[in-house]
Amino acid sequence: MSKNPEKLQPRLARLNDALESGALEQARRMLNRGLAPVDVAHLLESTPPKERNVLWELIEPELQGDVLQYLGEDIQTEFLNRMDAQQLVSATEGLDVDDLADLLQRLPNTVTLEVLDSMEAQERQRLETVLSYPEDTAGGLMNTDTLTIRPEITLDVVLRYLRRHERLPDTTDSLLVVTRGDKLIGSLPINRLLVSDPSMLVREVMDTDMVTIPATMEETEVASLFERFDLISAPVVGADRHLLGRITIDDVVDVIRDDAEHQVMSMAGLDEEEDTFAPAWRTSRRRAVWLGINLITAFMAAAVIGMFEGTIQKVTALAVLMPIVASMGGIAGSQALTVLIRGIALGHVSGGNVRWLLNRELIVGALNGLLWALVVAVIAVLWFGDMTLGIIIAAAIVINLLFAAFCGTLLPVLLKRLKIDPALSGSVILTTVTDVIGFMSFLGLATYFYL
Repeated sequence: MSKNPEKLQPRLARLNDALESGALEQARRMLNRGLAPVDVAHLLESTPPKERNVLWELIEPELQGDVLQYLGEDIQTEFLNRMDAQQLVSATEGLDVDDLADLLQRLPNTVTLEVLDSMEAQERQRLETVLSYPEDTAGGLMNTDTLTIRPEITLDVVLRYLRRHERLPDTTDSLLVVTRGDKLIGSLPINRLLVSDPSMLVREVMDTDMVTIPATMEETEVASLFERFDLISAPVVGADRHLLGRITIDDVVDVIRDDAEHQVMSMAGLDEEEDTFAPAWRTSRRRAVWLGINLITAFMAAAVIGMFEGTIQKVTALAVLMPIVASMGGIAGSQALTVLIRGIALGHVSGGNVRWLLNRELIVGALNGLLWALVVAVIAVLWFGDMTLGIIIAAAIVINLLFAAFCGTLLPVLLKRLKIDPALSGSVILTTVTDVIGFMSFLGLATYFYL
């Protein structure tokens, strides 16, 4: 983010004024000198496609890589596809290995190979190490830029070694202690290095009890570890604790932010990386799939209603009250579903405590079902003057809230075991269940009592 957020909006306003007045040279200077890369990326994401293309052409090639790393996936891919291998190498020179790996994973293999071939051997090896792991694992998230030391040297030697560097890697809070075979055996916090006797050996002051992250660990679990242990950085290891790299807090913040966006957007079947200003045809194509799925579920609920057409024709009040039963079940189920999805994301839910959660949600469903069933029953009786109708809708609400609690609790657990994202498909399945059960119980009881 901008180092001076309070000054960002006036700068963006001046830049927009320059673009609208056709003062492209002034806009070019502001983009390349007056704004941080993250602010330029924000501006690009906040601009419709035509103006966005003009802005991109005004950015100097050596700054484009810094801007690319902050863009959403859709816009990133759009700009990357316009660049050849040489342009990519020039634009991404100086980027951290993990950021460069994220960019290359958006490109066809042929272009990625061209970029790798144009790099120096050491940088290419580091990049290939990161690219060998899936993007959503610790290996794909890590940076290979680490400072390592041996356990048998003195702290004075370590200090002299550090002074030889022009700058330390970002977010360096500790030095990693390794054997000659790069096996991780400990870490030396910077604050301990600064206050300890320079004549002491590294092995005498290093930490051996530290958090290490397997390269194959999923990124959401990595974020959970950072949160649990208040980490700033953590080493990533392969087989036999072979040091591969490290993950820093800025990468974890990105994971947490992306996961939050994913949770919100998935509820509507949308991609969290979707461009706000994407063309209408692309947006409609993506949304059409989800609308089609919802249409199928709507027809399922309509089919249940159709089974009781005769009952509805004889008791027209049923048509008025039907949505209440389905809506109450949908809300109750969504509450349970959201709690469970959050619990799974935080790592709180396991096979040992699902039964307790299920019992809790069933009790909550029963209590709320009885409370609101009584309220709705009284309203129905006063409205239509029919005691039987009040009893029927009260019973249907209790039944539906119990089913909603049951499904809302077990559905995300089942989907997670099947490797299906509960945030993406859970709400659709749950809505279908509560609609079907709600209509079936309400109209079924009405048929029994009235016909």
